[in-house]
Amino acid sequence: MGMFQSFNISASGMTAERFRTDIIAENVANVNTTRTADGTPYRRKIVTFQEKDVTPFSNVLANTRQTQVGNGVKVSRVADDTSTDFTMKYDPSHPDADENGYVSYPNVNIVTEMTNLIDASRAYEANVTAFDASKSIAQAGLQIGK
Repeated sequence: MGMFQSFNISASGMTAERFRTDIIAENVANVNTTRTADGTPYRRKIVTFQEKDVTPFSNVLANTRQTQVGNGVKVSRVADDTSTDFTMKYDPSHPDADENGYVSYPNVNIVTEMTNLIDASRAYEANVTAFDASKSIAQAGLQIGK
């Protein structure tokens, strides 16, 4: 693995986790949005990661004598959470209430979002630590040549 490749792997992880944090912030900001541009309540968004530049298994198998090195992570998609239902609350005075007086609120759970935010924050910190370790190794290598 090249020296700069380890920097790139850590940097891609930090970028992906920062993007995940932005999506979590968007979810939290829209926790009470009962009507979007299409007339429905806001739907929670989920970020999915995947490995960058995935090598097909046949190529890995053909090159078994060569060392396989990771290439980092990237955001593969941002999808709406359709597995959880909207929260229904009785509020007949609300302008978005249905004929029975119920309002559909977004499927955003603040506890879940805060847990995901802590997870993203810790993953970001882990990538910063790995980046700093790579930097220290590179600096130590330069000191040897002094």
